[in-house]
Amino acid sequence: MRLDSEMDHSAVFTALDKVCEENICVLSGPSESPYGTVTKRLVACMRKIRQHGRALEPVVASFTAVYHHYDFDAQTPGNGYRTLVKVLQSCLVHIIHKGRYIASNCRGAFFRAEHNAAEMEAYCSALCQLRALLHLAQRLLHDNAHGELYSSQDADLSDRFVQEYSSMHKACFYGRCLGFQFSPALRPFLQTIVISMVSYGETYGRQQSGIGTAALSLLTSGKYVIDPELRGAEFERITQNLDLHFWKSFWNVTESDILSGFTRIASNPVQVNLTLTVPPESLQLPLASDPTLSTSVSPPVAHWGPGPVHMRLISYDLREGQDSEELLGFSQGDAAPIASPRLPWVQKKPPSPWLLIHFHGGGFVAQTSRSHENYLRNWSKELSVPVLSVDYSLSPEAPFPRALEECFYAYCWALKHCHLLGSTAERVCLAGDSAGGNLCITVCMRALTAGIRLPDGIMAAYPATLLTTDASPSRLLTLIDPLLPLGVLARCINAYAGSDFQTVQPAERRGSLSALGRDTALLLSDLTQGASNWIQSLLDPARTEPPPPHRGADPHRAPAPAPTAGAADILHYPDGFEPLRSECHAYVLPTSCAVIRNPFVSPLLAPTGLLKGLPPVHLVASALDALLDDSVMFAKKLRAMGQAVTLTVVDDLPHGFLSLAQICKETQFACDICVSRIRTVFQPPPQT
Repeated sequence: MRLDSEMDHSAVFTALDKVCEENICVLSGPSESPYGTVTKRLVACMRKIRQHGRALEPVVASFTAVYHHYDFDAQTPGNGYRTLVKVLQSCLVHIIHKGRYIASNCRGAFFRAEHNAAEMEAYCSALCQLRALLHLAQRLLHDNAHGELYSSQDADLSDRFVQEYSSMHKACFYGRCLGFQFSPALRPFLQTIVISMVSYGETYGRQQSGIGTAALSLLTSGKYVIDPELRGAEFERITQNLDLHFWKSFWNVTESDILSGFTRIASNPVQVNLTLTVPPESLQLPLASDPTLSTSVSPPVAHWGPGPVHMRLISYDLREGQDSEELLGFSQGDAAPIASPRLPWVQKKPPSPWLLIHFHGGGFVAQTSRSHENYLRNWSKELSVPVLSVDYSLSPEAPFPRALEECFYAYCWALKHCHLLGSTAERVCLAGDSAGGNLCITVCMRALTAGIRLPDGIMAAYPATLLTTDASPSRLLTLIDPLLPLGVLARCINAYAGSDFQTVQPAERRGSLSALGRDTALLLSDLTQGASNWIQSLLDPARTEPPPPHRGADPHRAPAPAPTAGAADILHYPDGFEPLRSECHAYVLPTSCAVIRNPFVSPLLAPTGLLKGLPPVHLVASALDALLDDSVMFAKKLRAMGQAVTLTVVDDLPHGFLSLAQICKETQFACDICVSRIRTVFQPPPQT
């Protein structure tokens, strides 16, 4: 059966009902089943699935009748309500395919009864939880204003949704059902990420470096490969009440020389890859309204006073100015940052008329430009443009507004020193993903208020424009998203807002490997112990119990409170239905800090005066991203103000697809769209 966004929904439910009846008849036939209790489990499971399907059909029909009212426009179908229906359809199609296989093969000699029963039970659990999500979405549809995707005016309703999320079972989405909603080509990658995280969580907290922990995790991951239920339960435990520093540590493994080396091999080679440290000096820039006048731009000062700003210059071609002594004076002493500039066959090109300034994603708490080099190198080649990526300070050590101050200062510095970057900056584009997309927008808002030149356009991929846990239909996907669970999202938001802030000036930056390096003998000892543990886990299944709760979870966090009694009653689930509950309740810190509603933190909440005059904004979102509604509502807001804005919604991809460009053709297609939007900024179509 083909899954299509506009497919006949009734046909799916008809097929589901038919396959359930067929399995019940076949498995409950007069002949004695060779599988005993497993057959009874399958029959009970198919009856539950049939019950869920019959209850869900009218619910889906109610959404399909109205969800087009929440799209950006008729040519851009995409919003959280559509996504929830699409995810449900994906689950149903998997069940139908599996059900047909069971009905046709259950009497065969090679039929794996236990495996197929476990698969069907996992999808039955997922279907139950999706039914709950659709019910919650119905409440949003009823309570929100027509065409609105957020209930930002009803804090009580959002709090109850968070409470409900905290108690709901999620492990089924991280075990056998992992990634069912995404492109099939991405599922092995997502499985690898989840297995890596739970293995890393088992060894996290030991006195060793990130690369040592990663190596040990690799050798202890075997049990999570062969036991999907254990993997799902452990991933749920880690993400329910995770320690933010665990999250930072895990994602920063991508900064190691080993993984960065693989990235560089797989991406385009470049002539220039130079890290820069710009000292904190005041800049004088001309006013946009009268270039004969100038204004002073101060260096970043928030929290610990003036400090340098770190950047990376990437250029496929060596251009005039990029090998100058003045620019190299800002370098941190990289080994051969510029590829053979004095060799006679390396031709130095004239400055590009374009300049691309990039702000990386990572939830404001993790990663640097190094993690994003794979697509930045490709952009530099495809667009023939120098790329300046800003390594802003990260939270919780550097909460708002430090990152914004550094990105704004870097933008101003680039305008003033574009001749060193190999550009005349006739046209400038800001580009970023996730948190970086937020910074692209807010840097432009700062430029507006300062009265200096604006960039000629913005390309923001899946940006976070509302840094709250306010309920929206796409935010409900945080229940099932392996890359952006609500607990992770809330902790990143609160870290950026300063809820966990302690005034600590960051130490001098070092190379990634120096932070991860360890004594070779100690590393080999870890590898040996890890191999031993893995072998023991295979020989003795009793050793595969989850690790103690303090690993990967916040050791200072109080035990999570049980959800308030009556939360489900307030949300009024249908009679006889209740979602599955988690054995370990999540503690999601409410995003109640006043800073979060600052327009320079949540640009979706910005008044007209701070957004009027923005350059053209090009948003590229994913239909399966929990932040989809951020892009849809921000695009609608800009359009209502008369601002130039485009929105593209790609299918079947997760949050962070830019970093997955080389994994499959679907991610490459989405990245090509981002490149085309940047090219539109540099080469705008002629005015009609």
